[in-house]
Amino acid sequence: MRFRVHIAFVFIVVTAMGAVVLLDTGTSRGQLQEKALRGQARESGGGEKASASSLRAAAARNAQLRNELNWTFGGKPQRGWYIYTALINRLLKTDRDPAFTGFASAVARWQQKSGLKASGVLDEESLYAMISQWQAKRLKDRTPARPDQLVTAPASDFYDPERRDELRQVERQTYAAYKRMVAAALAAPSLHLAHVKKGELAPGEKYLKIISAFRTREYQEQLRRDTPQAGSTGLAINSPHFTGRALDLYVGGDPVESKDANRAVQVQTLVYQWLVRNAERFGFQPYCYEPWHWEYVK
Repeated sequence: MRFRVHIAFVFIVVTAMGAVVLLDTGTSRGQLQEKALRGQARESGGGEKASASSLRAAAARNAQLRNELNWTFGGKPQRGWYIYTALINRLLKTDRDPAFTGFASAVARWQQKSGLKASGVLDEESLYAMISQWQAKRLKDRTPARPDQLVTAPASDFYDPERRDELRQVERQTYAAYKRMVAAALAAPSLHLAHVKKGELAPGEKYLKIISAFRTREYQEQLRRDTPQAGSTGLAINSPHFTGRALDLYVGGDPVESKDANRAVQVQTLVYQWLVRNAERFGFQPYCYEPWHWEYVK
């Protein structure tokens, strides 16, 4: 009997000691895990601070490059990308100013999706990648329009109401899309476009009037001879205007002057910025270098 009591006592003592050991081990393990989590939190916090710091540095660099980046387009030296800010913001799906971290963050997201280093800095490599994307959306087929594909738009649709009939031709579907786009622009109260009762642009309204549409090869060659300084960024040898699906629209400033000072004025107008946001809904894509040039690609 005594032996049985002794065994029971020993079992109780051993069990209690085991519980203490397990408790101590669990406590130590919990403390280690807690320390590890605290360490991870400190590292994560440091990473967030570093990310914020990197974005601030990227924003400062973007504010500089916006006006100072040296690059070329069509053989013409360019300085800065400020003229393309509206198109860039559209591509990045942001409305933030390039000097802010929100813009840098949007650049970084786009860079990552595009297979570029996600630095948040809109440098030369990123700018060329953006231009490639814009150019890829332009008209591919430059086959000249047949006479039966063209309609002669009324003089009231043109910036120059005295433009000759043969210079007021537009590809049929393009013209219909243009009229739908104009109607939508007239309904936008922020644009304050003058119009007549039937929903047409008023005779005295210049914005969104057509400057040039369909051109024959002969007419294009004449323009090239008259403006030899235009270069490859200007009057193309194989022009999209041959198709009747390219429209030069008045968006402000000197209608088709490609000097930076004029383009900088054009891209700031409410009409141009509205086109950047809305023209794609009607099938039009921009030629990034010329704010006035839009191509119907549907």
